[in-house]
Amino acid sequence: MPDISLTMLVVLCLAAGAAGWIDAVVGGGGLLLLPAMLLGLPHVPAAHILGTNKAVAIVGTSGAAVTYLRQTPVEVRTAVRIGLAALAGSMAGAFFAAGISSDVLRPVIMVVLLAVAAFVLLRPSFGGTGAGGPVTRARTVTAIVLVGGGIGFYDGLFGPGTGTFLVLALTAVLHLDLVTASATAKIVNVCTNGGALAMFAYQGTVLWQLAALMAVFNLAGGMIGARMALRKGSEFVRGVLLVVVFSLVAKLAFDQWKA
Repeated sequence: MPDISLTMLVVLCLAAGAAGWIDAVVGGGGLLLLPAMLLGLPHVPAAHILGTNKAVAIVGTSGAAVTYLRQTPVEVRTAVRIGLAALAGSMAGAFFAAGISSDVLRPVIMVVLLAVAAFVLLRPSFGGTGAGGPVTRARTVTAIVLVGGGIGFYDGLFGPGTGTFLVLALTAVLHLDLVTASATAKIVNVCTNGGALAMFAYQGTVLWQLAALMAVFNLAGGMIGARMALRKGSEFVRGVLLVVVFSLVAKLAFDQWKA
């Protein structure tokens, strides 16, 4: 483990807890945790930051998934299929990532996110508790190909906000309420995080001791977030979703301006 002051260690652990909470409710915890690790560990190579982040995130995501599964009816089989498609898509996206400039992608993603925010604001019923219905074969195939493969590709190509996009897409394609969509997204995240972590571990770019400590806080945050989402319902998730979307737009705009 790198030489880290006690103060910075506490900050990173608190960031891991907060990121776990955000991830469990609506996705997007990486928007908080990755910058915190990059700023707090300036002398650690980026590959080790990314690998350690995956080791932390998979623990919190798994805890949140288990918490959701105990109280929310989730099509686990469908979620795993989407997760495997997302894993394949992310590998394809990573393959093409070297030839794509993030300066080109940021404005496009900002426009998409603002359109999503406007849609959610203008459609209060989107993802409400009245959503749902039987998951048809056609909707399942669409979710596997477009949600899993498409968002997985985006994750490998660029990445920011993948968890949030998953929740939105699952809500729209499978007609889930936001709580069930968040639960399903957690299972998908476990699949994608597991694949990425295996690759980072193979490359030896995971700081396991630091990851283990931060994972405890990430797990606690994830379980608390999942329980709050279950208790407070879709309206609460919708509010957090809008905050995360606007935060992501602000971060992308800042990155674009700084570039």
